[in-house]
Amino acid sequence: MMITLQDLSLFLQNLLSPQEFSDFCPNGIQVEGKQEVGRLCFAVSASLAVIEEAVKRKADVLIVHHGIFWNKDPYVVVGTKREKLEQLLKNGVSLLAYHLPLDAHRQVGNNWKAALDLGMEDLQPFGELGKTFIGVKGKIPKMSVDAFCKKLEAYYGHAAHSALGGKKEVSSAAIISGGAHRNIDQAADCGVDCYITGSFDEPVWDIAHERKINFFALGHYSTERIGILALMAELQKRFQLQCEFIDLFNPF
Repeated sequence: MMITLQDLSLFLQNLLSPQEFSDFCPNGIQVEGKQEVGRLCFAVSASLAVIEEAVKRKADVLIVHHGIFWNKDPYVVVGTKREKLEQLLKNGVSLLAYHLPLDAHRQVGNNWKAALDLGMEDLQPFGELGKTFIGVKGKIPKMSVDAFCKKLEAYYGHAAHSALGGKKEVSSAAIISGGAHRNIDQAADCGVDCYITGSFDEPVWDIAHERKINFFALGHYSTERIGILALMAELQKRFQLQCEFIDLFNPF
């Protein structure tokens, strides 16, 4: 089946509502390629290696969480940025990126999808950013903190960097995927037993013990595979398009 790039973009605009977010990048079409779309590739980030792989797989469109344009980037097109754009334009591959909208979405987003998959209940928005929330918090079946850690590692497919400063038996958690370790104080303020994110840094160890909360970092990349995979499944079901996920090694 084929659809137009404009129809694909409009569907994603209606699904993800990027206009509701004050983001750090443009959401939607970042590079325009072919107008007729039949084969889609998906990835977490638009690295040069990912773009080259999308070209090799003859993708018409590459959809990612992290695109190639960011608000504080320089305007000049040199070096790796030039190489990325050259590969996309020369091969007619459109690049679409959805950042905060793909963190926050309640069906295909990195955080709510993970919460549902992990069996969390009584879900509520968490992680206020401007006028929106990008994370989620809720209850989990009561278990030991070690058992919960193993459950997270199995789900994300990544070893946890943990700071276990809270309860030994846990029954609530908050999630913000990616580079959100600084939100540990927000999680402690709302009274959850555990905070789950992707990244970590030195101060988190002391904060977790001082605020008496259990902290888990499961990798920026691994925690943000969730949404893009869910979005791929949604588009495949909706349009019966050829879809592939490009999962290149990234331990961070």
